[in-house]
Amino acid sequence: MSLYLLLAAFGCLAGVTTVLFGFGGGFVVVPLLYKLLTLTHPAGSPAASAAMQIAVATSTCVMIFGAAMATRRHQRAGNIEWPRVRPLLAPIALGAAGGAAAATMVTGDSLRWAFAAYLALTILDCVLRPGFMARPAMTAKAPGAASNTVVGVTIGLIAAFLGVGGSVMTVPLMRRRGVDMTRATAMANPLSLPVAVAGAAAYVVLAWQAPALGDWHIGYVDLRALLILIAGSWLGIRLTSPFIGKVPDRVHARVYVGLLVLVLVAMLVR
Repeated sequence: MSLYLLLAAFGCLAGVTTVLFGFGGGFVVVPLLYKLLTLTHPAGSPAASAAMQIAVATSTCVMIFGAAMATRRHQRAGNIEWPRVRPLLAPIALGAAGGAAAATMVTGDSLRWAFAAYLALTILDCVLRPGFMARPAMTAKAPGAASNTVVGVTIGLIAAFLGVGGSVMTVPLMRRRGVDMTRATAMANPLSLPVAVAGAAAYVVLAWQAPALGDWHIGYVDLRALLILIAGSWLGIRLTSPFIGKVPDRVHARVYVGLLVLVLVAMLVR
């Protein structure tokens, strides 16, 4: 029971980070579920062997709820610039379907190390390359359709493969296009929706490949963990909504990077 309470608490934390930083489902849920599954199942058991796949698949389903609710909250606050968002939606969905399929074909350890490596590269990019820690000048020319297609497919592919929703790519992308942190993190939520929907659909279609994981599972998705995480996420989003737009831009950017560092450490400590 204490493990499920911990899961609910981290679901609440995921709701908080979803609203304030545009991520939560993946970067909070994946490391936690991975740890819980490896701690509560014997080494070599189906659930322990597929721990990373279960974590990624369940995280992808949680994102549907979290991203949809956070999008609604930010839309009410006027933080979403739809002309910037719409051109990326279809390419991200296309890439996400391929990324989810690829995630079922690799080992759990490979997926874990890919997750950690991507986090490390993202942190270095945010800190070392100009345009993230301080808000850049507004981009004068809007990106073309070809550029948006390539960027969107790449984001969807990597995001669904790692179960992270794409916010770790869309927030820096919008940031370097001259958007403040409040709007950049707000727009990460609708851009995470196609990843979540396409990724979840792919995991359902490919469920026949999953090992026999026992009750409360559909393919790689842990239904019990999913329901608890959704309940916690709902609470976190409700509690955090009054703080939308209240965090100073520079502080917002630094805390965002700090949270990525914490998640990376959690993934590397076994």
